[in-house]
This record gives sequence, structure tokens and C-alpha cells, in this order.
Amino acid sequence: MAVVVKIPTLMRVNVDGAASVEATGVTVGEIFSDLITRFPGLESNLIDDDGNLHKFVNVYRDDDDIRYLDGLATPVSEGAVISILPAVAGG
Repeated sequence: MAVVVKIPTLMRVNVDGAASVEATGVTVGEIFSDLITRFPGLESNLIDDDGNLHKFVNVYRDDDDIRYLDGLATPVSEGAVISILPAVAGG
């Protein structure tokens, strides 16, 4: 099933400048696998060396932070919107 993935400005260089792309899968992890297959430059921004969600990125399925759901195993449904947001730190 296809969902829309919103890409933050800093990562758009990896997706030919697109603000959003479609991806397929039934979980966020499958969506990310599809994205990484098509846009390998995204991998280091999304997934850490252990295969987990990178700690410096926040991901939302519609309005829900996947860290408080099932992480990369969070299910997605047709028409869902996945938003990727780089974590902001500083003082």
C-alpha cells in the first residue's frame, strides 16, 4: 500500500529535491526500506548502525510519534502520511 512521506528540507538532496515522496509498505520499517532502496542516501539519516530508528530523527504517522507507538513496527494504512523531522537541540 502506498503512503506519502514528507521529507524535511535537509534531506531533500537525497530525493531529488522532492518535499514528499510515495512509498509502499505496511509498517514504518517497510516504508523506510522502500525509501532506502530507492534513495540510498537517506539510510544514515533514518536508521542507525543497529537497524533502529536514528535517535536524531522524529517520525510521525499522521499526528502520532512512532516512538510512542510500535517504533519501526508501527502499522500504516492506505492514505497515511509519514512525516520525518530532524531532532532539534541546542540552547
